[in-house]
Amino acid sequence: MKVKPYPGEPNRGKLCPKGLYALEFVFSRDRLRRPLKREGQKMRPISWGQAMEEISHKLLEIRELYGPDAVAFIASSKVSNEENYLLQKIARLFGTNNIDNCARLCHEASVHALKLALGTGAQTNPYEDLENFNAILIWGYNPAETHPVVMDYILKAKKKGAKVIVVDVRETRTMAFADYKLVIRPGTDIVLANAMANVIIGEELYDEEFVKARTRGFSEIRMAVRKYTPEYAEKVTGIPAGTIHEAARTFALAGSGAVMWGMGLTQHVSGVENVLAVINLALLLGYIGEKGGLYPMRGQNNVQGAAYMGALSEFLPGYVPLTDEKFRKRVASLWGVDDLPTERGLYLTELWEAIERGDVKALYIVGENPAVSEADFMRVRRALRKLDLLVVQEVFMTRTARYAHYVLPASAFCEKSGSYMNSERRIQWGHKICEPMGDSKPDWEILTMLGRALGLPGFSYSSVEEITAEYFRLFPELEERSVDELKNGEGIFLPRKRLHTWDFATPDGRARLFAVERVRPWEEPDKEFPFVLTTVRLISHYNTGEMTLRSPSLVKLMGEPRVLINEHDARKLGIRDGDWVEIETRRGRIRMRAKLGGAPEGVVVVPFHFKANRITSPALNKAGTPELKFSACRIRKLRSGRPTQGTPR
Repeated sequence: MKVKPYPGEPNRGKLCPKGLYALEFVFSRDRLRRPLKREGQKMRPISWGQAMEEISHKLLEIRELYGPDAVAFIASSKVSNEENYLLQKIARLFGTNNIDNCARLCHEASVHALKLALGTGAQTNPYEDLENFNAILIWGYNPAETHPVVMDYILKAKKKGAKVIVVDVRETRTMAFADYKLVIRPGTDIVLANAMANVIIGEELYDEEFVKARTRGFSEIRMAVRKYTPEYAEKVTGIPAGTIHEAARTFALAGSGAVMWGMGLTQHVSGVENVLAVINLALLLGYIGEKGGLYPMRGQNNVQGAAYMGALSEFLPGYVPLTDEKFRKRVASLWGVDDLPTERGLYLTELWEAIERGDVKALYIVGENPAVSEADFMRVRRALRKLDLLVVQEVFMTRTARYAHYVLPASAFCEKSGSYMNSERRIQWGHKICEPMGDSKPDWEILTMLGRALGLPGFSYSSVEEITAEYFRLFPELEERSVDELKNGEGIFLPRKRLHTWDFATPDGRARLFAVERVRPWEEPDKEFPFVLTTVRLISHYNTGEMTLRSPSLVKLMGEPRVLINEHDARKLGIRDGDWVEIETRRGRIRMRAKLGGAPEGVVVVPFHFKANRITSPALNKAGTPELKFSACRIRKLRSGRPTQGTPR
């Protein structure tokens, strides 16, 4: 069996290495093949019938004793729309809004900011628009390494004459293609964005007609950014005032432009404010609709779909708030009940403390690996041990699954059918091309069995298409569309291809400019921990590595993960290229080989796919996203590769 790039939209015959070798993990010998039950320290196979009977009995017993909020569910950014839709349906019919997914760790700050400013928490434009914009501002995001297919759109725009401005805390691969390379001090993004706004407003480069007719809050932002002069910003950000002037003018005078950002903006305690600050730049210039777009770049194949299907503790499907009584009653009616719970559930990042307190007794996880992906993950692992019931529905025996009482074997993406939604809100159909391995089952089948075992209404599905048709009925834009149309076309945009062309999804139809001030990182470097630790994504790796590390071809491409250290810092510490070093924060320490270069002075850069989250900061922003991109740390050379006492391998 071979993988071939899809020739149509949006891939246009391009694939990244992870896509090219995607089938290798599917046929791995490590695949889970049968349901497993913990007995002491061992896991033994059991039947599906016994697993469902025991799991449902224990969930119902916990609900009876402690109430529905003693149970929580974690959805997956890797499974289909239908499967995420079913899991949040189970949670809410069970009686709780404790349903969340890993969007909380990446772009939930973007969702909050976009909803505040524009009324809709999603990307505004399709990728194809990038080719036609005259300027592209890329902030805290490295598409050349993380989204090579999207990078192709950016390069086509550049060939047409578009100016590319890149802002990041280190010189990335993407900066090789930039007209302006702005290497910023970590945690100072708001200062730079406000300084650019200062230039745009001070030199009257903003779109006066657009600002007057389609926005609110201009007078407040004009006053707020007055003090953020480029000269002041130079002292804070390290970027020369002249460069700030020039980049701001270039972006403003382009006439059209996109703002693209990643977790370099969102994974801070100031994440929501960071995103609001860059949204301001687009609104000041009228870069909306045909003239521009806002692109929060998602990191997984269906993180957009998981969020849109309602796998978030504060939103129903479509990012509709739980408090929207009309829509909530519409959902309840479709599901055959009178109403649904209205209190916001626990964020994914709040779960661990709730387990420690004893408020959450049971956790059902589908396709996520929080024992590696969460900040300060040793705390997460301790919490997992405390649960009365942990069920993990997975493809492999992940680090998280090792703590489970029951492990349910799920089918891989190509062993089932279903729909997925990419970052541009394009829903596409994934076709089944091979049979499930062993006794594994598609996630939607497992969840249908669970819903029935729990006695919930509306779980009589006999095909995945029935679930697709059900979620289509929730959205007015999809009511007249068919599953066959989805299967046979190049995707359906929800709610439409471009958002906010004529008005915004706010009560008065206007966007809101928010005056935001700098929010400092939760912990600053000091004498004890003098460096800033930040984490990055690598091209051949995917999240916690459970899939990519089982691909022989990707493993060949990977090489050994290394910590990047500035040459000057390394000299002072007596560290040479290839030396073993220990990186320590207030939460613990890890060891890695050093690679000199690729980081500015005072900054230490670690790939997040392995053990970095042992030491990252769990401080949360108002959207519940941890500050994974900023921790105070120290670093020292080790005499050998052997860890010192208390340093994990």
